[in-house]
Amino acid sequence: MNLITALAISIGALAAVATYLCLGTGLGLQVWALFIGWGAYYHTGGTAQSITKCAANHAWGVIVATVALFVVATVGGAVPVTSLIVGLSVVVLVLGAHLPLLATIPAAVYGYASTAAFCLLTGVAIGDLAASVPAAGMVLVSLILGNLFGFVSEKGAGLLVKPQQTAEA
Repeated sequence: MNLITALAISIGALAAVATYLCLGTGLGLQVWALFIGWGAYYHTGGTAQSITKCAANHAWGVIVATVALFVVATVGGAVPVTSLIVGLSVVVLVLGAHLPLLATIPAAVYGYASTAAFCLLTGVAIGDLAASVPAAGMVLVSLILGNLFGFVSEKGAGLLVKPQQTAEA
């Protein structure tokens, strides 16, 4: 079987499992964040090291976004003030890449954006850390679970790929 077909089967089967975990168990996992984490795994090379790269950078993005949202809620500013806070927080997000562990900027952005989207679109009280931290934590758990699903899907596809026959000269 070729690699694309193997990936399609592996990812499709695991997507059903992931969706059930998120929607059918009451764990609070977010299926969309899981899929973002899954894509991030492949985006960062699709190797075992991708899990660590993604997880650390997702966590960084989640932390920066949670702090930024808290500051926005605390300051209670108008759009220009909110825009400035977000801009400054993104500067901090990217500056984190000076540390080798936080050098996978796209994965940090996925964590930041996922956290902001979840908190803002679900109406989480961003000025209340007792509400926003658990919400952000669930986004992070979902992202990292997605990284792990990426790893498993890649290994599963590898099992389905037929070894290439070597041509005899």
